[in-house]
Amino acid sequence: MTTITRLEQLDLSKSYTYADYMTWQFNDAIELIKGKIMLMSPAPNVE
Repeated sequence: MTTITRLEQLDLSKSYTYADYMTWQFNDAIELIKGKIMLMSPAPNVE
């Protein structure tokens, strides 16, 4: 099994499990909803 270190290594059209998600080692903020990867929006910068 290949270690996933970049979001670009994943096929966004596939479905993934929580077990898959737990093995990924990148810093991008994502959510896994019904097996699909959803990119999270950055938090607003409130000054």
